Amino acid sequence: MKILAIDDQQLILLSVEKRLSELGYDIKTADCGQKGIELFEAQKPDLVIVDINMPDMSGLEVVEHIRVTKKSSTPIMVMSGNTNEEVIVNGFNLGIDDYMKKPVSLDEMVARVRRILGNSPKPIPVKDQEDAQMLQKYCVGVVIPCYNEEERLSRSVFQDFTSKNLGYHLCFVNDGSTDNTLALLEELRKGNEDTISIYNCEKNGGKAEAVRQGILHLSKDPQLDYIGYLDADLSTDFRDFDGLVQTLEKSEFKIVSGSRISRMGANIAKESARKIISKTINLIIQGILGMPFKDTQCGAKIMDREIATSMFNKKFITRWLFDVEIFMRMRKHYGKEKVQGLICEQPLNRWVHADGSKLSMKDSVKIVGQLAQIAVHYGK
Repeated sequence: MKILAIDDQQLILLSVEKRLSELGYDIKTADCGQKGIELFEAQKPDLVIVDINMPDMSGLEVVEHIRVTKKSSTPIMVMSGNTNEEVIVNGFNLGIDDYMKKPVSLDEMVARVRRILGNSPKPIPVKDQEDAQMLQKYCVGVVIPCYNEEERLSRSVFQDFTSKNLGYHLCFVNDGSTDNTLALLEELRKGNEDTISIYNCEKNGGKAEAVRQGILHLSKDPQLDYIGYLDADLSTDFRDFDGLVQTLEKSEFKIVSGSRISRMGANIAKESARKIISKTINLIIQGILGMPFKDTQCGAKIMDREIATSMFNKKFITRWLFDVEIFMRMRKHYGKEKVQGLICEQPLNRWVHADGSKLSMKDSVKIVGQLAQIAVHYGK
């Protein structure tokens, strides 16, 4: 049985293709509506799976071509993050057979395919519910800066996350490491080339430049809706990071930043001395920004493509305080009043200071001088 899948996001297409091929289906894929129509006419599939929101031709236009222009009764399933009721109703009025709302598990997709086509050519292996693979509503790129992370990098956690959350792409930036970090990253990427990439900086340029290079690299990939960054030690875990993504996709914010604010029900652990210094630095930062942000320095942030391209196009003037510089650049670009409605601070449920932090107490003292440098440079 032949299946045609049409979606402009390769991360989604590859996952769908792999799963359906494993079950014995003959599957063809197209990354735009026009190519999908050409394959439909050439291949005569038994089922079409199509996304709605595509740049050149919408999924409903593809459905209309199949049903109205070609007068074909080939079964059509829509799999989309578009939950607009009018769009869904229009789809059924045009003659679609099913509508799956992302995020959706691959298991559910397979069950719906079998409902239309009958049993798959190959039996479906029994899987634990915890191993469910989810097709995400949006595609997300995550930059993970790495400098001498050989002892702290948790390979299994990263591999497990990308295998279960289809639509995420992790870009590890090796910032001139002098240990075996690069070899470790290359091993991590084996077998995960579609969801994990490595950007190698031969010389150490600091976290700010590593993150900047990684974000500029990911911004060249048109399928990514959002781009963010996360610390390699996973002091902020993926559950919280995914929560930041969900807030961004359900709001008008342009950037959502994690916040390590201590509160009931949250596990926020810092060294006592570091906690005191952090509070002092945060007060200075609030004064420079002129905005009441509680924790600009949390290493977990997600943003839309506009921020990723416009706020990272120039080098930062500091190696560690680039988060403050991002907000200063946004303030200068959008204005003080407007920018406060574009940035969201979201409290984390968990944050644990990891041993081996690259930022020493001595560096913390230098931060005050660098903040003064930022204030002067950005005209505060």
